[in-house]
Amino acid sequence: MMAHAHALWQQAQTLAPKLALALLIFAIFVLLGRAVRFMVGRIARARRDSGAAQALNLAASAADVALLFAGMITALGTIGIDVSALVAALGLTGFALGFALRDALSSLLAGCLILVYHPFRPGEKISVAGSEGTVVEINLRYTTLESEGKRILVPNSVLYTNTIAIVQN
Repeated sequence: MMAHAHALWQQAQTLAPKLALALLIFAIFVLLGRAVRFMVGRIARARRDSGAAQALNLAASAADVALLFAGMITALGTIGIDVSALVAALGLTGFALGFALRDALSSLLAGCLILVYHPFRPGEKISVAGSEGTVVEINLRYTTLESEGKRILVPNSVLYTNTIAIVQN
């Protein structure tokens, strides 16, 4: 029994520096992610355009999560765990989620581009894909048009892939 405890103590002594280094690496990645989020958040708050601020905040959150995963994988690799299967699983999971959510992601990315490039603004009257109305709101998923007392929600992917006519009053 004493030999088993001694062997366990030796393994703990061997693993402790690797574990400390792994925790340090993970903490650096977490801090880096928070710093990116903070810096981009300051830039977003400085922008007067709330749409661009939304897109910047979304990008900052995505960068923070990506750095968190990168830090976790790097830390596990530092300990000595084979992370190749984990990286492959994350890649396949990302592919499957991207495929399953392609319509939502398409509208989300189109919304970011619309908010950044401003092809039209709230208050303008537009016509797209058979719908015409005054732009009431632009968010990351939909653009809301109002016409003759009706509210029309147009997915941003439709706006991004179709011709938009700005109607002059």
